[in-house]
Parts: sequence; C-alpha cells; structure tokens
Amino acid sequence: MIKKGSVAVVTAGLVLAIGGCGDGNGTDEKADVPDKRPAEATSARPPSGELVKWVGGMCESTAALKALRTDSAADLKEIRNPDEVGPSAELLAVGYLSRTPRAVRDVERGLEDLGPSDVPPAERLRNAWLKKLKDVVSALDEVSPSAAFDDAEGSAADVDRLVRSLTPPEPDLLALTKKDPRLAAAYKRAKQCAPGWRPAGETASSAPSGPLPEAADGKDTGACSDGKCEVLVTSAAHITANGVSVRVTVGDDFVTFQSAGTVMQLGGQGGVAQFGDALKATVVAHVEKDAVLKFTLP
Repeated sequence: MIKKGSVAVVTAGLVLAIGGCGDGNGTDEKADVPDKRPAEATSARPPSGELVKWVGGMCESTAALKALRTDSAADLKEIRNPDEVGPSAELLAVGYLSRTPRAVRDVERGLEDLGPSDVPPAERLRNAWLKKLKDVVSALDEVSPSAAFDDAEGSAADVDRLVRSLTPPEPDLLALTKKDPRLAAAYKRAKQCAPGWRPAGETASSAPSGPLPEAADGKDTGACSDGKCEVLVTSAAHITANGVSVRVTVGDDFVTFQSAGTVMQLGGQGGVAQFGDALKATVVAHVEKDAVLKFTLP
C-alpha cells in the first residue's frame, strides 16, 4: 500500500509538470507563443530629421498653393466687379498679373530646394508637383501685365485658370501617409502639417507696422502742383505735379503709379518712381492702404 501511494504521488507530479507553465527544463511555455502585437508597434522607428524637414516643406508648399488658388479667385472676382471708389479693373489686373507669376515661381523654387526624398512614393509626388509647376510657369512667362489694358478681365481669367490647375497630384501626401509608416510619423512631427499652420510673418507687410509719419502737406494733393510736396494717400488719389497727371493706388502690398499708359509698382517704403525728366515720386512710408509720398523734381 505504501508503494502504491508513492507511485500515485509521483504520477501526480508528472501531470503537474506537463500541464503547468514549465516545459520540464525550467523554461516558460509562453516564450514559444508568437508576439501578437501590431507589426508597426514592434518595428516603427522615429523618422529622421531630414524626412521630417522634407515632409514639412511639402506641406508648406501645398498650403502655399492652396492659398494662392483662393487669393486668385478673390482677385478675379474683384477685377470683374471693381469698387467704384477704388482702383479700376485695369489697375487691379496689372497688380494681379504682376504678383501671381512671382508667387508660383516661389513655390517652384521651394520644392526644388527641398531636394529628393529617400521614400520613392514621396519622390514621385514631388516630381509630379514640379512638372505641374514648370508647365504653369512656362505659360505665365507668356503673359505681360500690360495685357490688362487691352482686356483686364480676360487676361486675369486666363491666369486664374492656370493657377486653379495647380491642384495636388494623386495620391497626395496625406494619402501616402496612410500607406507608409515613415511618412506618417514624419507628417505627425512636421509643424507645417498641423491644422491651421501659417508661416511666420505671413500677414506681415514689407512696410513698417507702426503708425505712418505725418505728411508735411497732409492730404492736400493740390500742394503738389509745382512738383514738390509730401502727401498722405489713402487707397487712391489723382495727383497733378509739375504738369504730370498721376493716378496713385495704395494696396496692401504695392503702391501703384499710373501715368500716360505707364504703370509702376513699388513694394514697401523707399521705392522711387521716375516720370521722365519731369517728376520723381518716393514712397516715404507704406502701411496697408495708406502711404506717405514725396514728389520732387528730378
């Protein structure tokens, strides 16, 4: 009886050894179970700083083009329906045809400076963007601001059509992030890809942000008749100085001078417009739609 009891105890011990957590050699049976955690959780690594910078630059360029399309549509609407007391459709179109090609070229240069990506799908996206931009820039090079005097609305509409064609190629960057964990991680870290991001100083004017200096002759444009005056112009004014008739239009970005079929645009303070040997105009200061102008004899 004692022997049978001993055998029973040993048998029970064997059962425990086989059915328990060990494998008989002191090894945990769980070590043989495959890791069921998501693959990306076990293999994802932080994106390189270069990739974060690249993705951020792509987001910045995409945002710039989106803003450009929105601004272009608004400009065309204003050209088609100019304010009765503001600049004429021709002047508005001249400004639009002058600044829009520069804005598109700036985005093109930004993508070129960004350089290639080490992620093939992302590089294909960049190349597709550059092809679109190069085609549009080539077409814009054929447009002269002077076309606005022949057909303000038509010339502006042609340029707006080119700008509106600058939509993201497919698949766009956001779609690529859903397929590539590296791009997804870089997109999350790039500040330019955050909702509502705006570049620093985007709304800042090239003019000083403080108050304008006092103009010696205030708003009295009649003081300019002898060709010598310093006046404040708000939005627009007709000035006759030393026999030269000049229409001045002050916008957020430019001061535009129109005289005898000639148009000159100056951005910010310090610019000088020359009207032959009869007159010279200097932008003393410019803030939004106000400018202090000094007219002198050459």
